[in-house]
Amino acid sequence: MNTKLLKLINKDSRTDIATLATMLGLTEAEVQKEIAEMEKEGIIRGYKAVIDWDRLDSAYVSAIIELKVTPKAGLGFEDVAAKVMKYPEVESVYLMSGVYDLSVVVKGKTFHDVARFVAKELSTIDSVTSTATHFVLRRYKEMDVELLGSGKDERGSYLL
Repeated sequence: MNTKLLKLINKDSRTDIATLATMLGLTEAEVQKEIAEMEKEGIIRGYKAVIDWDRLDSAYVSAIIELKVTPKAGLGFEDVAAKVMKYPEVESVYLMSGVYDLSVVVKGKTFHDVARFVAKELSTIDSVTSTATHFVLRRYKEMDVELLGSGKDERGSYLL
C-alpha cells in the first residue's frame, strides 16, 4: 500500500493520474493499478468535495450529538451505531472514549429540524440513555481543508 499516494489523493482527489505518477516517481499504469487495488480492498471508500455551505443561500444547520448508550450483550455499540448511521440526516458516527459513547454529526435545514430529529429519532432508539446537542456555529476547517476565506464573520468581534 502506497501511503504517499493515499495522502496525495486525500489532499486533492481531482489530481490527475499523470501528475500523481510524476510526484511519486511511478508510471501512470502503476498509479492506476495501485488506486484500483486500494478501491477493491476498501481502503479507498469514496471521493468527496469539501463544500463551504455557508457561502450558499441554501445553507444548512449542523450539530454534534453526544449519545450515551447501554450496549447490548454480544453486540457492544455496533447495533446502535448501525441504526444511527442509516438516517439520511446523519453525516458521521464515531465511537468515543470518555463521558459519552457515540458522537453523531447531524445536518438539517433549521435548528428546529435538528432538534426534532434528536427528540423523535435518536433519543428513542433502544439502548440510548441520553443525548446532548451542540450546534455548529461556524466551520473553520473540514476534512483538512481550511474554510476561512475573505468572507467576514457577520457576528463581529466583541471584547468585554
